[in-house]
Amino acid sequence: MESFENFYAYTPMEYFMVAHTLTLGFAVMLAALIYFVLTIRTVAPRFRISSILSVVVMVSAFLILFAQTTSWTNAFVLDDATGLYVKAAGADGFTNGYRYLNWLIDVPMLLFQILFVVDLTKERRVELRNWFWFSGTMMIVTGYIGQFFESANIDGAMGGGAAALASFLIWGTISTLFFFHVLYLMNKLIAESRENMSERASGVFGNIWWLFLVSWMLYPGGYLMPLLLPNAAGVVGRQLTYTVADVSSKVIYGILLTLAAQYRSEDEYDYKYDELTGAAAAAGD
Repeated sequence: MESFENFYAYTPMEYFMVAHTLTLGFAVMLAALIYFVLTIRTVAPRFRISSILSVVVMVSAFLILFAQTTSWTNAFVLDDATGLYVKAAGADGFTNGYRYLNWLIDVPMLLFQILFVVDLTKERRVELRNWFWFSGTMMIVTGYIGQFFESANIDGAMGGGAAALASFLIWGTISTLFFFHVLYLMNKLIAESRENMSERASGVFGNIWWLFLVSWMLYPGGYLMPLLLPNAAGVVGRQLTYTVADVSSKVIYGILLTLAAQYRSEDEYDYKYDELTGAAAAAGD
């Protein structure tokens, strides 16, 4: 079955809102890539793996979201007779599968990042890494399977019927169970880790939890959009939702982790990047 985006014709406003939203998504990832590369050395060496993982996430997100944008622009053409953008004859339909491929790479990396900014024993880090990888990967894989059945809406108007609708909801429910397990692990990790941090680093981690919770909650809404709003407006809403969630959960999350690492570097390791670079420059003079 096709993605539900392929069942509609779009006004120029709707078409370009999606195109521009997708373009904004990969452009932000490229800008953030430069930021994370330039800030790697602003944290103490023990925290730098987190920044390196942010670089990996940005490269992956940029490349695959660029492919997502290309998929959209190639899938539809302007029909001069109606003034609407319709599915191009002979073209591959638009697919959100590229996003799932991106998430399959990025979700484990995003979850691993925080493990290198908190204090954990080697055994605890390995345990959390394995659970994050398993639940994060299964969340994406089961959601990926479910989205193949999304063209079945409640009344079956787009085809697929009750069996496809049931498959869509069942796979979505399974994905959500893994999603809640990830939330549980993240909440517990952050709550435990904040106890041994300085006040300002702890405050950033509190913000990270709320950002994580809100941004990740957007994804189930995007998944359910074919049922919640089965029309062209729902397509626009889904791409806006996914893009806001991606920018928040990858870029802003990575920036907050970098800030927390900078605070911990200064407060606990006396690593002051500005002073170190200033002293090096003075020595060079």
